[in-house]
Amino acid sequence: VQLQASGGGLVQTGGSLKLSCSAARRSFSNNAVGWFRQAPEKEREFVAQISWNGAVTSYADSVKGRFTSSRDHAKNTVYLQMNSLNPTDTAVYYCASSRTSYGSNYSRQYDYWGQGTLVTVSS
Repeated sequence: VQLQASGGGLVQTGGSLKLSCSAARRSFSNNAVGWFRQAPEKEREFVAQISWNGAVTSYADSVKGRFTSSRDHAKNTVYLQMNSLNPTDTAVYYCASSRTSYGSNYSRQYDYWGQGTLVTVSS
């Protein structure tokens, strides 16, 4: 499964962005999808995950209440709505497809990764 993350860009503090993750060549409707991010000179960290049917989501404490993940099976796309952005959210954001239907914050659970999209939040 080849994933493509898009929607990143430059936004001011307090602004919003909506990231998209789509899969080429194959549906990932039976797979959980995770979002991770990596800031400069920092380790990659878990951001959010959504189950195969969208019924179960979980978020890192740092984004809880500000980020929301959703998915549209008809479009074979998963979204990450990011609100109230601040400079600490600046990072390359990656989506990844899990081997399982329910995701977690464990990166090794995810075996297909997109190339990442850069989000920059200015102060």
